[in-house]
Amino acid sequence: MESVKIIFLGDIVGRAGRRAIAKEIPNLREEFAPDVVIANGENSAGGFGIQPDTAQEIFKAGADLITTGNHIWAKKDIYPYLDKHKDKIVRPLNFPEGAPGVGVLHHKLENGSHLIVVNLIGRVFMPDLVDCPFQKIEQLLIELKERHPEAIIFCDFHAEATSEKVALGYFVDSKVSALVGTHTHVQTADERVLPGGTAYISDAGMCGPEEGVLGCEIEPIVAKFRTGLPHRFETAKGPAIVNGVLIEIDPTTRKAISIQRIFKRIP
Repeated sequence: MESVKIIFLGDIVGRAGRRAIAKEIPNLREEFAPDVVIANGENSAGGFGIQPDTAQEIFKAGADLITTGNHIWAKKDIYPYLDKHKDKIVRPLNFPEGAPGVGVLHHKLENGSHLIVVNLIGRVFMPDLVDCPFQKIEQLLIELKERHPEAIIFCDFHAEATSEKVALGYFVDSKVSALVGTHTHVQTADERVLPGGTAYISDAGMCGPEEGVLGCEIEPIVAKFRTGLPHRFETAKGPAIVNGVLIEIDPTTRKAISIQRIFKRIP
């Protein structure tokens, strides 16, 4: 059986990010022929949160599945959407029990492979009311090993601290096929296959305006740092970038063969 190719796109920021992926996903599909395209959409609605219409726009652009992060609750109209589309969009698994949606989804690839997508959120410099991601993934992996030992497991770890991401990468090495970091909007250069066969990168980067502060207008953020006063953040304008990774996985062993960064500039 041929290898499974996963394209994952980093945090989509606002309208600029949505337009950028709509232009670039067809090119990526033609260039790499992925089996599935996954995108993090938690900042797709005005740079803060996600809404049903922006989720639909991401799917229309060519993404098959959506992961999220700490801003998932910013727009309340996404709550029923999460419950209605549990097979296509996930929120972090380690939010308290009873939160809308699911933290794990199952997806059947055209070649017959079973893909499981897990979303987790970190705790360092992040919301306090979340369960330990290490304990949560450990418990989940025990369950999945019993019920779905043949599955390819992909994890989006939405976290701030690089140390927490690296530590979780080694913690799940050989137990998941890939662990990709999101949230910082800055693509890191540490992509590699860990010793046990897990593809890893600390942050996939973002899809959104290149000339800004993590996708937002420069001046309000500089003013906030200078004065400490609150300012309204707006999504930046201008040319955008598309950041992500291409991961190749052996479907028999479920170990990663390779991981490479994707960096495209969109006029």
